[in-house]
Amino acid sequence: MHDDRRNPPAILFLCLGNICRSPLAEGAARAAFADAGIDATLDSAGTGDWHVGHPPDARAQAEARRRGVDISNLRARQLAPDDFRRFDLILAADATNLRDARAIRPADATATLALMLDLVPGRAGESVADPYYGDDGGFAATWDDVSAVASALVASASSG
Repeated sequence: MHDDRRNPPAILFLCLGNICRSPLAEGAARAAFADAGIDATLDSAGTGDWHVGHPPDARAQAEARRRGVDISNLRARQLAPDDFRRFDLILAADATNLRDARAIRPADATATLALMLDLVPGRAGESVADPYYGDDGGFAATWDDVSAVASALVASASSG
């Protein structure tokens, strides 16, 4: 999952605006790694720049809080070329964001790119649903998805 010569693993979660799916993924991963006592460098970003500097969507914050995780201190930022060298793994929420990340990936990139749900058995190729335009229930489903990703990451880090 990451270059074993580097410790701790450095993982970036990616979605479109960095206010729903990727901050939820970052929050779930932070909690999962902390619970497992494993150090990791975790961050999130968006492929778009519409929300740069903004906190996560209030509904995302509420869902994370409901799950015992505070993501209110996170601020949206846009994916940058340097991210492809700073992180071991960049996990995109969906195929569009994966494609957009590949399009700006610099020639000297060292990060592996994949879909978040590629790490969850039986879910490879699937997208984490974007809850932005739906009702609050969509945020619970998104949390369930990103929490499964976080568990898979911790299991991988624990075994390697």
